[in-house]
Amino acid sequence: MRIVLNGGTGFIGQALCLSLVQDGHHVTVLTRNARSAAQLLGPLVTAVEWTGRDAGSWEHSLEGADAVINLAGAPIADARWTDARKTLLKDSRVLTTRLLVEAMSRRSSKPGTLISASGIGYYGASDDRVLNESAPRGRGFLADLCLAWEGEALRAMAFETRVVLLRTGMVLEQNGGALPKMLLPFRLFMGGPIKPGTQWISWIHRRDHIGMIQWALATPGLSGPLNAVAPGAVTVAQFCNLLGRVLRRPSWLPVPGLMLKILLGELGTLMTTGQRIYPAKALSDGYVFQYPTLEPALQAIFTKDQGSH
Repeated sequence: MRIVLNGGTGFIGQALCLSLVQDGHHVTVLTRNARSAAQLLGPLVTAVEWTGRDAGSWEHSLEGADAVINLAGAPIADARWTDARKTLLKDSRVLTTRLLVEAMSRRSSKPGTLISASGIGYYGASDDRVLNESAPRGRGFLADLCLAWEGEALRAMAFETRVVLLRTGMVLEQNGGALPKMLLPFRLFMGGPIKPGTQWISWIHRRDHIGMIQWALATPGLSGPLNAVAPGAVTVAQFCNLLGRVLRRPSWLPVPGLMLKILLGELGTLMTTGQRIYPAKALSDGYVFQYPTLEPALQAIFTKDQGSH
């Protein structure tokens, strides 16, 4: 299969590239620095330079491609949500996806599948309610962002491209995402949950996230929203207790939610509210999770002889 991937040098994209190549696919990565990407991803991946904002010669890589995977987007939780940061978060998703879909529309031989990233932020805060793909959109900045982001991807349906919207939760692995940021307090024996501790975390091991993307590529009847989370959502208190157990560290020092809100503003509010998301479509359509529950996922991540992730 010929696959064009946007976001191929990131935390998820890099591992996905290597997995796709190992499975025999021809992968082209759209990147802002082709030389650096080529060094990072190796000779079996073709790196094509683009700005993410402008049309150009990169569009030729879409001609005759079987699928496009769009993982674009600045990290959500890397900085306080100032107005400038919100603009960056939106433009890096909405404008980039629009550019990609418009370029696809101009091809004489259009890609048959678009798998486009989104987030469970679409649903807003859920408290204890279990939400599947049929749940309505929630409220807030992330819900609005996901709606606009998904709307740009869905425009590809106009030229009969199958569109899968990958609504992703917290992706777990040792070398990226949210997990490394959580480790230092535990290693210093000062770990603990963000109060109140009853808010839900919907997570997925990176191997399952990549596995779900590859499964979606190979499942032609699948389209629309797809919750990329494990079925075993946990509360923040449960997450921290399990993380402490796996690391052999206590989980005893709660982090006050008010402190996060003062330090991080609206981003802090995100961390003190939860989302209990269920992967109904993946389970009903036949995806088999490697790590459906949290403790084995954390054990796999922190077992030193696991090899590469």
